[in-house]
Amino acid sequence: MSYRIGSGVDFHPFAAGRELWIGGVHIPHHQGAMGHSDADVLLHAICDAMLGALALGDIGLHFPDTDATYKNIDSKILLQKTASIIHEKGYKVVNIDSTLCLQAPKIAPHVTAMQAGIASILSLQPSDVSIKATTTEKMGFVGREEGLVAYATVLLQQTSL
Repeated sequence: MSYRIGSGVDFHPFAAGRELWIGGVHIPHHQGAMGHSDADVLLHAICDAMLGALALGDIGLHFPDTDATYKNIDSKILLQKTASIIHEKGYKVVNIDSTLCLQAPKIAPHVTAMQAGIASILSLQPSDVSIKATTTEKMGFVGREEGLVAYATVLLQQTSL
């Protein structure tokens, strides 16, 4: 069996009047992430890691922000579509390791729901989806609460030759 590793990163600014979606979970907060879709940085980073593992570009290539089809789309749909692309290439996700960088809100109360949702979409166990969060100790745009960042690493396994 062949294995491939991919990494992904995504950044979004915060904006008033937007909902905050992270890892497919709505998180109550006084501002949300700005983007063409629902701006779910974690799911976008995971999609990029999956695509990158197979040298298939990034989510911008597959789901461009110039296409009205993806305006305000639920990023869980993008994750499902990305999983289909990976499966068509004969691979499946083995596990995910991810890190969120944001000053606020606190993510810990939502991690279990994020893991369950992502695992369900990708046919994994929640224990195969690692989600960690950290602040930037009030440094940079994340520390000033101007935006948030997600990093993801994904291991893929070939399922067919």
